[in-house]
Amino acid sequence: MMAKVRFAEKARAGLRGKTTSKVKPKGKKKLAVKARAAVKPKVVAKPKTAPKAKPAVKAVAPVRIETPKSKSYIDQSLLSIVMTQLEDAKAEDIIAINLDGKTAIADNMVVASGRSNRHVGAIADQLVEKLKEAGHRHIRVEGMDQCDWVLVDAVDVVVHLFRPEVRSFYNLEKLWSEHSPQEPLAG
Repeated sequence: MMAKVRFAEKARAGLRGKTTSKVKPKGKKKLAVKARAAVKPKVVAKPKTAPKAKPAVKAVAPVRIETPKSKSYIDQSLLSIVMTQLEDAKAEDIIAINLDGKTAIADNMVVASGRSNRHVGAIADQLVEKLKEAGHRHIRVEGMDQCDWVLVDAVDVVVHLFRPEVRSFYNLEKLWSEHSPQEPLAG
C-alpha cells in the first residue's frame, strides 16, 4: 500500500511540475499529450471563394475644379462686360484704349459720354451693378456728386463717363491714344 501512495504522490508531483525523485512516470506524459490532441477541435477548411471586389475609388460628390484663367482672358471678359453694359445704357461715343505697356494703373481704359448729368449717373449706377453681378467686388466710384465726370475703377478696367462738354475739355482719348507722344526713358 505504501508503494501505491508513493506512486500516487509522485504522479501528482509530476503533473504539477514538481518531482520528489528523479524517476518520472513513463506513461503519464504521453497520455497527457494524447489527451490534449483529442481536445483540439478539428479545423474544417472553408471553401475558397473569390474575395469581394472593393471599389478602387470611394463614391464622393463631384468636385468642381476651377482652372486658372489667363490674365488677358479675365481682362477681356471684364472689358466685354463693360462695353456691353455701356451700349445697353445708351452711352455715346464709347472708346476703349489698351494701356498695356503704357501704365501700371490698369490694362484698359474706356471713355464714354452721357447726354446729361442724370444720364451719366444712371450709366455709372447700372455699370457698377452689372459688374457686382458678374462677381467683381473691388469697384470704386468717384464723381457721383455732380455727375459731370464719373470714374468707375474696376481694377483692370477704368471707365471714364463724361458729359459731352466736359469730355471735349479734358480730351482723354488724345492723351492716352497710340499716337500721343511717349515719355522719354530716363537714361
